Amino acid sequence: MHINSKLLLYASAISAVLIYGTIGSYVLGQYGNFNVPITNLITALYFTITTISTVGYGDIVPVTNIGRVFTIILIISGLTIFLSAVTVLSSDFLSERVEKLYSGLSRVEKRHLKNHIILVGYGPTNVLIAEKLKSQKRNFIIITSDKTNADMLRDKSYIAYLADYTQKSDMEKFRFNLASDIILDINDSTKAVYVVLVIKKLAQNANISVIAYSQDAATHFTDLEVSHVINPTTIASEMMVETLDKDQDARNRK
Repeated sequence: MHINSKLLLYASAISAVLIYGTIGSYVLGQYGNFNVPITNLITALYFTITTISTVGYGDIVPVTNIGRVFTIILIISGLTIFLSAVTVLSSDFLSERVEKLYSGLSRVEKRHLKNHIILVGYGPTNVLIAEKLKSQKRNFIIITSDKTNADMLRDKSYIAYLADYTQKSDMEKFRFNLASDIILDINDSTKAVYVVLVIKKLAQNANISVIAYSQDAATHFTDLEVSHVINPTTIASEMMVETLDKDQDARNRK
């Protein structure tokens, strides 16, 4: 949930507590439940706010069981909602700040973005490619739109960034025009086609290879004139047929 929507939700909850406290203390305050009568809404609101904030000046105090139970509910509900709002909203704010830091590049990092390999997406093929490139100490980066993947990759000492594949402003910072090779591995074929269009605008001379997870997707990528279209399913099926043919030939020779 976005911070603005959470802010609206908690603002509504706090307003509900204030209304509960104001109306409740106003009604109870007219029937001897407090040490002094509460005869207007301003006084009722004053009691509600001082109670929720735990200031408790002591000028208005519940003196009956009904008044005390009402005040206990008011304190618990008010503090719970207020503390939850502060905790969740501050956590989300810091999370967004961290994501922005993760998606940015330092000057030192930018200097290394030349003749580099860019892995866009962290599908099963790019997982294996990343391991191979790392073992060979190649100059490469990984771009993912999934924060969990980005955190995991950085924990494994990969150079990984968080970005929205579909936004040209997000992608252009990675210097696609200076890359030697770009490998796209996104399971969502529709999104992948759109991302290819974005990358082709940014990458002038780089080789673009795309992992296609269906024949239809492979056809679309071929139409977009990318350098290489790789369909793991097709490769696996062809290898399996070759294996079956070899086994059959071996049996026939016997």
